[in-house]
Amino acid sequence: MAAAGTGPAECPVRTEEDLLTARHAVRAATQQLGFSLVDQTRVVTAASELARNAFVHGGGGVLRIEPLRRGGGTGLRLTVRDDGPGIADLEGALTDGFTTGGGLGHGLGGARRLMHEFDVRSTPGEGTTVTAVRWTDR
Repeated sequence: MAAAGTGPAECPVRTEEDLLTARHAVRAATQQLGFSLVDQTRVVTAASELARNAFVHGGGGVLRIEPLRRGGGTGLRLTVRDDGPGIADLEGALTDGFTTGGGLGHGLGGARRLMHEFDVRSTPGEGTTVTAVRWTDR
């Protein structure tokens, strides 16, 4: 994995321990990029939800952490990819209260609200890729 903030880094999300490692890597990246404490917490929470979804529902996957620059702003792009069964009802999955795993059903919708940009691409039987970005200057 590349050092946080120096370029893209990838973290596997195949075990419970990987989830903790991913959280720490995202926290380190937000700190190096100068995110406020509140925004660090938002990004780490979103990353945790997305990585957990890939682990629990997608059978594991990869979290890519990518620093971004535009104009005077800095951002962080998280891309979580798995090769699981995909999301059959994407609209439903983005709705609060929707759950297939016995949780509270705030994962995808909650992660979307914590980030500035959010995109989900999922094909049943082929897996899911979620891309989310948060900027420091918004």
